[in-house]
Amino acid sequence: MKHEYHELADIFPMMGAEEFADLCDDIEKNGLAEPVVLYEGKVLDGRNRYSACTVLSIIPVTVEYTGDDPLAFVISKNLKRRHLNESQRAMVAAKLANMPFGSNQYKRGSANLQTLDEPQISQAKAAAMMNVSERSVASAKKVQDSCVPEVVQSVETGKLSVSTAVKVAKMPKERQKKVVEKLDKKEAKSGVDAIRLENKENIQNAPELPTDKYRVIYADPPWSYGNKLTEKYGAAEHHYLTMSIAELCEMQIAEMTEDNAVLFLWTTSPLLEETFEVITAWGFKYKTSFVWDKIKHNMGHYNSVRHEFLLVCTKGSCTPDNVKLFDSVQSIERTEKHSEKPEFFREIIDTLYPHGKRIELFARKTTENWDVWGNEV
Repeated sequence: MKHEYHELADIFPMMGAEEFADLCDDIEKNGLAEPVVLYEGKVLDGRNRYSACTVLSIIPVTVEYTGDDPLAFVISKNLKRRHLNESQRAMVAAKLANMPFGSNQYKRGSANLQTLDEPQISQAKAAAMMNVSERSVASAKKVQDSCVPEVVQSVETGKLSVSTAVKVAKMPKERQKKVVEKLDKKEAKSGVDAIRLENKENIQNAPELPTDKYRVIYADPPWSYGNKLTEKYGAAEHHYLTMSIAELCEMQIAEMTEDNAVLFLWTTSPLLEETFEVITAWGFKYKTSFVWDKIKHNMGHYNSVRHEFLLVCTKGSCTPDNVKLFDSVQSIERTEKHSEKPEFFREIIDTLYPHGKRIELFARKTTENWDVWGNEV
């Protein structure tokens, strides 16, 4: 008789291929040292042993679970037997926190689960049960909800950390799979390296710059910070492929602008000086700036950097079409999405310059009445 795996057993990941192969060799040579435990007609403990016996055409020895808390039994067995890293434990905790009822539903005597009035296992309780932080559990939940199965499995088997997988979650599904492929084929040394390689390939496939002429240009370049940011804050390279100042200067932006044009260019304090090289290379001159006060704290070397600059630069004669003075400092709380800019700044541009052909460079989405260019659109 073939037995299914119990849902409680499935909160823990199965062995990786190499580890499972070793288990099969051991059972073939030495026999099954520990019986498979059944509960409610399903495998509660010993899925890998049961699977190995199936592969080897061996009938496994089974015993019935006789305790009164199978969830605690499963957790105890797996934590004692297996060396799971923090990310793997966080993934287990996220599954626990997703269970419809508390662990008491699996205690003896609970015949009708639908009538139980047990609270859902909280993230805090699940985190404590698996000895991980609540933040790690929340990240694991995001991975489980947003990543393709291949990424989820990579975290569960210990190939990918939860923190790296959260970054992968921001990618389109097909690109998520490519990150895992790079790890599986050993083309990348780490998860972060796999993301970097995939980003590099993706930007190389970016479309050619348009040949039209534009009056209004809006750009949020993928600046490379090098060592200008603290490791704790997290470099832009972890989120997308960046471009050096030289690479940005080489872009033929001057050829795609009208004789009289305006450029709205995002930059940050650490790169403010170098940004002017790009402005000059693109054929513009700096005029003024807006300051985006993000309200939330950002890690910096010298202070809490909670603002960014939107530089206003012109080519030829290109003063605003509408004489409306917006406050130079705009306080808008940033989102949790890396590098996302408030739409209000686009509204400012459209108000000041309602006329002329317009384009957003390095765009991440399409926008009505705007042409867009970039490999993330």
